Amino acid sequence: MKFVLKAVFAATAIVLASGAQAQTLKTVKARGVLSCGIGTGLAGFGLADAGGTWRGVNIEFCHSIAAAIFGDPAKVKFVSLSSKDRFTALQAGESDLVSATTTWTMSRDVQVGLNFRTVFYYDGQGFMVKKSTGIKSAKELSGASICIQQGTTTELNTADYFRKNNMKFEPVTFATNNEATEAYEAGRCDAFTTDQSGLYSERLRFKDPSEHVVLPETISKEPLGYAVRHGDDQWFDIVSWAQYALVTAEELGVTQANIDEMREKSDNPDIRRLLGKEGAFGQSLGLDNDWAYRIIKTAGNYGEIFERNLGQQSPLKIARGQNALWTNGGLQYAPPIR
Repeated sequence: MKFVLKAVFAATAIVLASGAQAQTLKTVKARGVLSCGIGTGLAGFGLADAGGTWRGVNIEFCHSIAAAIFGDPAKVKFVSLSSKDRFTALQAGESDLVSATTTWTMSRDVQVGLNFRTVFYYDGQGFMVKKSTGIKSAKELSGASICIQQGTTTELNTADYFRKNNMKFEPVTFATNNEATEAYEAGRCDAFTTDQSGLYSERLRFKDPSEHVVLPETISKEPLGYAVRHGDDQWFDIVSWAQYALVTAEELGVTQANIDEMREKSDNPDIRRLLGKEGAFGQSLGLDNDWAYRIIKTAGNYGEIFERNLGQQSPLKIARGQNALWTNGGLQYAPPIR
């Protein structure tokens, strides 16, 4: 009898704990719109066009989450946040997730109280200089002034790099990436540093991009991931599996164009589970079984999103590299939906 009572109490505690934690999805549904924390503007990842419409990889992910929840990708409110404010805003409930170029680190994961699981872009920090300087390597930057954005891993990485190489530098810090970039172009510092993808993105904005050179060194690991608050496992799972669904779709050859045909005609059990024709995987997330179908129908698979915003179909023309599927020698890999 004691064993039965203990089991009942344990089960009740689990249910109560789950109910207390699973609040974000309920809040988002009640609000009727997803509040998505994004950056202040970076081509390919999240940048407002001339008409004020935000576009980029991180923007499409927010639209995908809205589609999974509401069946309507337009039900998103974008909250533009600086790097130093994004985590505070998330913890305060001003945003439901951070969908920006956010590096997954131990301190952010453990001390700040964020949850990461997936890496949507594997990156690394680098340096850019004007071609006229004649500098060919980051090892030649000793004594240089360097424009850096505040509140980022970039500050720490830069200090570590110069310290390890017994070099000195003068940090010139700014609240936003735009301010740092503009200061560099105006000649207020000798070099500009950020993630390699950001260097190529920002270079497009310069009056003459060909006059700026990205140096060959990559000085850090920058696994960029989507972040949510600690304590809500259901919301954590929704955001994580949305990214996994995009990668899985590319693995299986499911695209925005063929998804309806695949859904109705495919006998592949992996595709049928992904698209809600078998199993009840959406229900386990608190969604319906069309959750992944709506994500892919909205934005396509991971490869399509990458190529459209960052790859060969975009002005950046960044190679897939480490962001290729694991089957093609890259690091993008998704657990099975089963």
